[in-house]
Amino acid sequence: MTPTYGELRAQLATLTTEAFRPELADIDRLPTLEIARIMNGEDETVPAAVAAQLPVIADAIDATAERMACGGRLIYAGAGTAGRLGVLDASECPPTFNTDPAEVTGLIAGGPAAMYTAVEGAEDSKELAAADLDALKVTGDDTVVGISASGRTPYAIGAVEHGRALGALTIGLSCNAASALGAAAEHGIEVVVGPELLTGSTRLKAGTAQKLVLNMISTITMIRLGKTYGNLMVDVRASNDKLRARSRRIVSLATGARDEEIEAALEATDGEAKNAILMILGGVDASRAASLLTSSAGHLRAALSHCPARGPEHGDDSAPPAT
Repeated sequence: MTPTYGELRAQLATLTTEAFRPELADIDRLPTLEIARIMNGEDETVPAAVAAQLPVIADAIDATAERMACGGRLIYAGAGTAGRLGVLDASECPPTFNTDPAEVTGLIAGGPAAMYTAVEGAEDSKELAAADLDALKVTGDDTVVGISASGRTPYAIGAVEHGRALGALTIGLSCNAASALGAAAEHGIEVVVGPELLTGSTRLKAGTAQKLVLNMISTITMIRLGKTYGNLMVDVRASNDKLRARSRRIVSLATGARDEEIEAALEATDGEAKNAILMILGGVDASRAASLLTSSAGHLRAALSHCPARGPEHGDDSAPPAT
């Protein structure tokens, strides 16, 4: 049953993210520099709030990586700012980690148009969330992350509830304790950042907290899936001049090879940095490098352990060469 406006107002009054701060009631009278200092001070509290949830975040990441290693997808679902942050994080994965766009995807209540213009009422529908997940044909291998600052947004809760019913792993990311979203998910991540500088403007501290957690979920999951070598983005997709230059630098940092050798390896591997690194460090040709990476599920360290030029001692416990 949809709550009445009176009931909704009463609900909002109980949320930390919606609390009014009387000490800031005259903020509009302050000099701009002073407002900026206050706002900066508020932002400084966010990392500590995230730190308090690190064990829960780590458990959620390990569970996500396990599903994705079996071919599952990572699906974010939210409304408004929360939905946009999910779409943003998903959109960064293909160029950063060379993922297929379908592997990490973001759903926003109201569809793509809602990225730029509010779609009235879309966030209030659990049914819309279920339909959006059904369109993706969600399975038990997938992970569904509901994102909502308040932790009460029906669209986010509906996504988690429907995803769980389909057997998917579910994560609820909110900024209020004891949230309905957290209760609905297997992994409830509740980063309590406190009342906002502007009452109820959860694109501020709550938005920052959500961005930090989403950074962790996608980045560390990709590390677990072998998308990096040490702290190098070896699966970077070189789709423009900047990324092509970055790809060459990554191969150089990983191997210490001469420019001529790097260029030859990248040409032989159609610009794939990970394959080029394996060619150089493992002393194999492009075809063998591709085969080794396939048999090692894309993990460069594991592939290196099967190269005669390296051996097992240079496998999973080795690190990129110092530069």
